[in-house]
Amino acid sequence: MEPPNISSTLMRSAASDAPQTGSGDVAHRVGELARLLQRHAPEDGINPTAISRLSAIRFSAPSDELVHALHQPAVCIIAQGAKRVLLRDEVYSYDASRFLVFTTDLPISAQVTHASRDTPYLCFRLDLDPAEISEMVLKLQSVASARAATCRGLYLSRVNEGMLDAAIRLMRLLDSPHDAATLAPLALQELVYRLLRSEQGERLAQASRTDSHANRIARAIAWLKANFEQPLRIDDLARDAHMSPSSLHHHFRAITAMSPLQYQKQLRLQEARRLLLADGFEVAKAGYAVGYESASQFSREYSRLFGVPPSRDAQRLREGGTEPRIT
Repeated sequence: MEPPNISSTLMRSAASDAPQTGSGDVAHRVGELARLLQRHAPEDGINPTAISRLSAIRFSAPSDELVHALHQPAVCIIAQGAKRVLLRDEVYSYDASRFLVFTTDLPISAQVTHASRDTPYLCFRLDLDPAEISEMVLKLQSVASARAATCRGLYLSRVNEGMLDAAIRLMRLLDSPHDAATLAPLALQELVYRLLRSEQGERLAQASRTDSHANRIARAIAWLKANFEQPLRIDDLARDAHMSPSSLHHHFRAITAMSPLQYQKQLRLQEARRLLLADGFEVAKAGYAVGYESASQFSREYSRLFGVPPSRDAQRLREGGTEPRIT
């Protein structure tokens, strides 16, 4: 038996975007996605699945407080409940009517706002592979222009039947592991195709183009992630990204809503919080480990981000257990 032809598969799936008699509506598809997620999310939290990069997320109650995390490129589709994501002072609230896309790594805060034991929060999350996106953009040359304006590294977009169909097909393959080995890569390609063809797909395409400002900023972010404890020299970071310092600042802020230095602080403080809780570091030692030379500065900036001093926060988190992950 010959393997499925990818091009013809995408052409057939594209045709399904057109209205069809008896094809059902968005609400029906959201309900089916919710049932699949509930089956494959046996407990609260992020439930990894047998399909690489696909997670089924479930929470049976709203979050008591914001959860901080570095969110990697991904698409998140809520099938039940609601959530809000904060990027510094910007708030992105969404539910089953819209999906959220991260085009680059961003330090965010998040909170499940609507969930209950009877109707838990259910979310489909697929981490995105830049290589897959680049390959699809090359096939769809008209999706975006490398000269497009630099945009935020996350956005909300209206959910549609095509997106839901692709997500449902991927979730269904979890019940057919023998088929998944062959069909999951096709379903993943279809989902990427749907994202690029959605109303804001050019924003995702822009991040994948090697000559775009968004892609250069992604390279700068990769350096910051790998070297967050090192002193930040903007001239060196700009040179490595093949940008001028002023251009780096402008486009970095356009994508992340913060300067490179503010981004580095977020990385440092989130890692320090992990060291305090998971590894039992003393406050001063955690600060020095992530690059702070002053314990008092570390304590001030930690309190500003998390709302409480590091010693009190560590004690509270240890008594209450590990901070839940909801992203």
